[in-house]
Amino acid sequence: MMRSLFSGVAGLKTHQTRMDVIGNNIANVNTVAYKSQSATFQELMYQNTQNASAANEATGRGGINAKQIGLGSSLAAINTNITQSGSSQTTGNAFDVQISGDAFFIVSDGAQNHFTRAGAFYVDGVGNLAMTSNGYNVMGWQPNEDGSDVLVDTVSPLKIMSAENMVSIPEQTTKAYIDGVIDKNDSNVTGTEGRLVNISLYDSLGYSYIAQFAIKQVMTGTGDAAKPVEGSYTFEPKKLIDSNGKDLLSTDAKTGNPTGNKAKIDITGLTDNIIKFDTTSGKLTQPTIEQGKANIKIKIGNATEGAASGVDALGEEIEIDLANLKMFDNNGTSTVAGHYGDTDGRYAGRKKGALSGVAIQQDGKIFGSYDNGTTKLLGQIAVASFANASGLEKIGDNLYDTTQNSGGFDGIGKDITADGGGNMKTGVLEMSNVDLSSEFTEMITTQRGFQANSRIITVSDTMLEELINLKR
Repeated sequence: MMRSLFSGVAGLKTHQTRMDVIGNNIANVNTVAYKSQSATFQELMYQNTQNASAANEATGRGGINAKQIGLGSSLAAINTNITQSGSSQTTGNAFDVQISGDAFFIVSDGAQNHFTRAGAFYVDGVGNLAMTSNGYNVMGWQPNEDGSDVLVDTVSPLKIMSAENMVSIPEQTTKAYIDGVIDKNDSNVTGTEGRLVNISLYDSLGYSYIAQFAIKQVMTGTGDAAKPVEGSYTFEPKKLIDSNGKDLLSTDAKTGNPTGNKAKIDITGLTDNIIKFDTTSGKLTQPTIEQGKANIKIKIGNATEGAASGVDALGEEIEIDLANLKMFDNNGTSTVAGHYGDTDGRYAGRKKGALSGVAIQQDGKIFGSYDNGTTKLLGQIAVASFANASGLEKIGDNLYDTTQNSGGFDGIGKDITADGGGNMKTGVLEMSNVDLSSEFTEMITTQRGFQANSRIITVSDTMLEELINLKR
């Protein structure tokens, strides 16, 4: 039989395989994060009909090249264009994530980790971040004990909407400050009620209160002989109003003592409950300002032991900074104001919060937003990178597995932003990197190659037919 017959058959097989690859590429032109493939050919083995011979200088005869007849082509490789990113498609879905760079998401079927570039995620019924195509859990790192960062360790499922993460625990207010100006000519300051200052508070259960204090001019003497003590003002509790508007410090009009089961506010760190100012500079002198702070403390508790005042969750002392309080003539108007938390907004306390939103940052960290104004770190999406990403094995469902030629996965992964590795974008997906114009061109050349190889078989058959006809 003629060798060309088998060369044609070999050519048909390789071009058929190439067409299979092209067809798969075109079929996945709109598949999320699909990476196109290409088939390359190689020569099949050669048959030597005559070996090469060297030149002979003695006889002057030249060398002769070998006579070789090729036996067709075979498939050399099917390469995956894994390093070229597809275009971005905007979806607006907060859980759709695109990776820029060469890294892969890590997902798990519960028994084994797999890898993908398809970032179409959702939150399942138990709160896990998962792939929409098959429900595999997205893997990453969990927050550390204080929630300040993640614990970089073996990856685990990101249960971002667990029962624990659906709420933000309340905290009691432990610091506050009062600032502004006390005007000695303010009629409120010199009157019987005093200048009222409100400070909002939260208890450890998240309930809100308003602690009201009165700043009033200290007087010496009585009646018409009474005179103000320059620069001295009493600072005394006036009310403690709960979230229902009830004053827990209501007093008996005759005795001036709390009536019934009421609360009390004790002040420490302030001599005789009097604040004092330098009458020349207007600066605070009592309590003393040290390192920019002039702290006093209040303790809110029950007026009588065993009383049910409703303030049991206000057990911690509250530190109030008066360092920014001043006294000078301000046209008869005081501008004193109370604030919860310190001057940096810390220790303000908070009510119980419900999860109101989730956001994924560029480094893959996931933060929950709560309706009490707080945010909480819920975890971080870890990624994997490989020495030879094109050596990964496609297993369907937009997933890859490691092979001996891709490099392994250490079980921990890495931060995508480490070493300039890339970043994550939310609300967008990576589309297929199939180039239709190239695929159609490849399809044309493949068709012509297949057609030409089929002609080899046809012509070879005609030649054999002519040979057989010689005996007739």
